[in-house]
Amino acid sequence: MLELTDLHAFYGKSHVLHGVSLRVGPGEVVSLLGRNGVGRSTTVKAVMGQVSATGSVRFKGQEVLGLKAHEIARRGVGYVPEDRAIFQDLTVRENLLLGEKRRRAPARWTTERIWELFPQLGCRAETPAGVLSGGEQQMLTLARTLMGDPELVLVDEPTEGLAPRVVAQVGAFLTEIAKSGVAILLVEQKLAIALQISERLYVMGHGRVVFEGTPSDLRANDAIRSEWLSV
Repeated sequence: MLELTDLHAFYGKSHVLHGVSLRVGPGEVVSLLGRNGVGRSTTVKAVMGQVSATGSVRFKGQEVLGLKAHEIARRGVGYVPEDRAIFQDLTVRENLLLGEKRRRAPARWTTERIWELFPQLGCRAETPAGVLSGGEQQMLTLARTLMGDPELVLVDEPTEGLAPRVVAQVGAFLTEIAKSGVAILLVEQKLAIALQISERLYVMGHGRVVFEGTPSDLRANDAIRSEWLSV
């Protein structure tokens, strides 16, 4: 589904990513872990064509590095940014409709299906998005991305600043989305939720991948957790 090979990324003269390679299979939840500033968000931005990068980014076997963000999105890649980027003065329903993708085939994700997956949003369909709680805004951002009918979703720090109960809820929603066949690359700092919902994990340090394995592999590797994840 997604394969990065020897990916380097730059902000001006700053060399941020140093040869990142990873893969995400169809319907798979893969987490990208690490401390702040190691290059996790830059990795997903490079996939979406938002930073200068070299190397290879292949989606469904086709090279997409060098394409513009909207071109990559049209190929079936959704992006949930860390800042959520909702339109606060628009209603929940209007925010969803902005994410809708024009298509000839029947839509996999409709507002009705979104209300089933996110019933809290359905109850607040005509509410301005700016008055939603942080957790509800995160759900709305996820839901709006799904309205574009992606096959892969890049999710950047969805649990940042949320209460533990809401973190668990977001994790459950991501699991349900993956069950529908959508692949997920999750940038996350909370180790517990990543271990719970991921099939595989990558740990980054200093712009490089320093570990790849299953949740069981990471639980058993005290050295990696201590050196690259502990605060």
